[in-house]
Amino acid sequence: MPDAVDTDVLIVGAGPVGLFLANECARRGFRWRLVEARSSQSVHSKALAIFPRTLEILDMAGLVAPFLETANRVTSVAVITHGRRLAHMRFTPEESPYPFIAMVPQDVTERLLAEQLQRQGGAVEYDTSFVSAVQHHDRVSVTLDRKGQRSVLTAAFVVGCDGAHSTVRHVLNLPFEGAAYDALFMLADVQTNESFPADELQLCPSEFGPVAIFPMSATRRRIVAALEHAEGDAPSLALVQKILRQRAPAGLEARALHWGSYFRVHHRQVARLRVGRMFIAGDAAHIHSPFGGQGMNTGLHDVWNLVWKLDLVLHGHGNEQLLASYSAERRPLIKQVVETTHFLTRAMGTPNKLAQALRDTVIPVVSRLPPFQHAFVQRLSALGLAYRGSPIVEGAGKRYFDDSLRGGAGILSRFLLILGDDDNSTTVEAARQLTRSCRDLVELRSRPGHSITLVRPDGYIAYSSHDHDGITALNSVHSLLELQTR
Repeated sequence: MPDAVDTDVLIVGAGPVGLFLANECARRGFRWRLVEARSSQSVHSKALAIFPRTLEILDMAGLVAPFLETANRVTSVAVITHGRRLAHMRFTPEESPYPFIAMVPQDVTERLLAEQLQRQGGAVEYDTSFVSAVQHHDRVSVTLDRKGQRSVLTAAFVVGCDGAHSTVRHVLNLPFEGAAYDALFMLADVQTNESFPADELQLCPSEFGPVAIFPMSATRRRIVAALEHAEGDAPSLALVQKILRQRAPAGLEARALHWGSYFRVHHRQVARLRVGRMFIAGDAAHIHSPFGGQGMNTGLHDVWNLVWKLDLVLHGHGNEQLLASYSAERRPLIKQVVETTHFLTRAMGTPNKLAQALRDTVIPVVSRLPPFQHAFVQRLSALGLAYRGSPIVEGAGKRYFDDSLRGGAGILSRFLLILGDDDNSTTVEAARQLTRSCRDLVELRSRPGHSITLVRPDGYIAYSSHDHDGITALNSVHSLLELQTR
């Protein structure tokens, strides 16, 4: 990077996505700055569910422990309508050390990430707004405003994590394509009785509009519901109680309202997540229905995909192809999330009697099928997320996770070249030569069996071979590495 830049990465927006990216920049030794237009962190719970693959990512980043200490753990999902339980599915994926959904309110998530950032010597620059940017071939000149005082800094890269009304997205002139839902949505955190277990999430289809009930503890729940119109400036306890009587399982009582708000929901996404040296992530790049709890998780996955690529480029290893892969890899998965949550919202709240009858007939049947249960958990948990079709992946691009990647020091921006322990000496020596030629970029490891696997720094498989001879497979590995690092 040129000496003239003031910082390696400027992060705009200190929500969960921006805070996570700042922690990753600090862990990797970048020069970075995190600016936030608000005067402090959020005091509202907003996003809540953290899914198994996101917990694995937090583990690889060395951040998972405090989340596990505070989380309420959900291990099943029920679909209930008119007092009838249409489905009850276990949410305990065996392939992850985190076989549950961790319920952590967003204000707690932000506090935990901000505290860790402080421990690493970093801080959020509050009351500081991103105003404009001018891109050059080797840097970005950014104008900031802090309480009416403007300043200019230069950054090697800029990442906009500044939410649905992103200024960075507007500066890049990226259309936010999609539409708004007709319904208004209500979010409320309420004190409840203990009539339902704390480890079960309920989805409640209804002709009045869908409701999702997320357990934050045995006696506190998040209620998300679609409404035709608002009653008052903010939801009241009486309104929440009325909705629960209409649509929720019998016996669930709302006894006190901790916090509530109305909001409009859109399903929108950008066509690309990068323009030159500027990127967007999280709600700045995609927004969708809260049913499914995917918003924050998808944003955290965005920056996990991006940060190792910035790391390689900042250290002189990565190239244009590597940077371009961020948008190429994330866009198809974002589209999938938007479509899934849109379908779920429509199916749960359809006013059509025939569609309701069909839904209530089909769900009890398909939800008992093991393939459906597996697909449901894989999709919701993001454990099935893969980068097949990526320009820097050969094969399915599936997740890779083992104990050696955990704890924050197991993997940074190295590729892992993993050999089977019964590979022949010629293959082993060729692998050693390859790693020596890629100093600080590839680490050689072994495991039982006979295979050659290249694992990316984000824990996804770039290449795997069980059928090719060792030298042919290593040539493929070398070609993939050259494609993104030459």
